[in-house]
Amino acid sequence: MRIKKMALAGLLPLMLFSCVSSKKFKALQSKYDELSKSDSALRNDLKNCNDKTADLTKQKSSCDDQVAALNKQIAFLKDNNTQALKQLEDMSVISTSQAQSIKKSLENIGAKDAYIESLQSALAHKDSLNMALVNNLKGAIGNLNDKDINIKVDKGVVYVDISDKLLFNTGKYDVTPRAQEVLGKVATVLKAQPDIEFMVEGHTDSRPFRRGVLLDNWDLSVKRATAVIRILQNKYGLQPSHMAAAGRGEYIPVASNDSDEGRAQNRRTRIVILPQLDQFFKLLEHK
Repeated sequence: MRIKKMALAGLLPLMLFSCVSSKKFKALQSKYDELSKSDSALRNDLKNCNDKTADLTKQKSSCDDQVAALNKQIAFLKDNNTQALKQLEDMSVISTSQAQSIKKSLENIGAKDAYIESLQSALAHKDSLNMALVNNLKGAIGNLNDKDINIKVDKGVVYVDISDKLLFNTGKYDVTPRAQEVLGKVATVLKAQPDIEFMVEGHTDSRPFRRGVLLDNWDLSVKRATAVIRILQNKYGLQPSHMAAAGRGEYIPVASNDSDEGRAQNRRTRIVILPQLDQFFKLLEHK
């Protein structure tokens, strides 16, 4: 009996040590899992920031080129102004009508400088609005694969390209439930800016297509564009007067149709945010 008690006394510390070690291990394991989740979230945030920085850098380069071109025009006009004044100094006698003509020309040069400055301001404002729209769209859509959806600015126009793999089943024009959620996120951003007008374009690859009521790729691309339009109008409340649907068929490819990968890129639906040209027409009006 005494031996049993001694053995029990010896085992008791080992059991307590094992219990404490297990609790510490579980606590450390939980802490490690939390740190891993935090690290993943921070890496994701860093990637989003890098993407936005790259887009802003491209836009800045484009604006710099436009400003440089306009500054050249200003320099040219100022040089002509200097030459005109030099000619006036060299002339001993000029008529009243000639003097008035020269004065008017100089005034026109000043007006031209002001006009160029207003154009620079309008371009900068438009570019800043486009970048804000792109960032809002990317923020709303989140971390969706770039192969499924791509948002970009090209020559002052915002494009949202969505692959048919995300939107439709093969050879169909019914929008999938998952794609309707994505369109809802896009609609939220567009609805927040009621003056925006846009066009939905359907695109296909070059493989011949004919099924049921669909005669060819033209028909399929139009049906897909109008299907997206109806979702945006009927489910998400966008104004039909601000939307247009277009079928592009196979005729504006972005990749070669000689490979499966290229054909997959060509099968897409594109939302084109239309520029508000009336603002620029007003700048061109004679005052």
